[in-house]
Amino acid sequence: MSGPTGSAAVADGALDGTLMPRGGEPLAMSNETPVTADAPDSPFRTTGTDHVTIWGSNEADTLAFYRDLLGMPLVLRQPNLDDPSQTHLFFDTGDGRILTVFVSDDRPSNRGQLRTQTGGVHHLCFAVDPEQYEDVMAALDEAGKGYNVFDRGIFHSLYTTDHNGLVVELTADKYDVPAERKGEVLATAQRIREEDGADYAQDEHLAAAIEELGIEAEKYDLPDADSGVGGVD
Repeated sequence: MSGPTGSAAVADGALDGTLMPRGGEPLAMSNETPVTADAPDSPFRTTGTDHVTIWGSNEADTLAFYRDLLGMPLVLRQPNLDDPSQTHLFFDTGDGRILTVFVSDDRPSNRGQLRTQTGGVHHLCFAVDPEQYEDVMAALDEAGKGYNVFDRGIFHSLYTTDHNGLVVELTADKYDVPAERKGEVLATAQRIREEDGADYAQDEHLAAAIEELGIEAEKYDLPDADSGVGGVD
């Protein structure tokens, strides 16, 4: 399989992998800020992601996408404590981390594209089982959801949109690296790709990082896909 794009590929700058501003030249990246898995010198450190909250439309459409299609159990429903006229839905994304959505039954879903402003949410990303990746694509096809699939070098990504036009990425790891060592692997891959003179981390940099760190990790069998990268060699 090569470059699957689903029943109707999602045509949007946020999904086609481009690293260029609209109508502009490729963006320059600064290599001055150090990249490392070591904890920074900060007054405190977060311990993980607890939840992300989005402003949704109505409960029926929200359940249809996040529960019935993506398979997230609805684990809590209550009034929005800041505005009791709104309902607050809590979904388990699969590992105990929570996505919450403010909904109101008088609010229709947005059927157009969303344009992200500075400070806004560009997209949400959820992990899926690499061994079920083709099942995920089949389910999206059956639901009539357009999507694009890209090999992002360090992981495999599928991009679609929810019922409000919010970009949702479904990502699969390329290797079964233990969760507690992923940051270390990425930081090492970053150093290797810089030494290699590459513009972005690719599969060979990831594999080299895993080998250098002595991690035993099997590579998953994922479909062939383009990188989707624009403006970067």
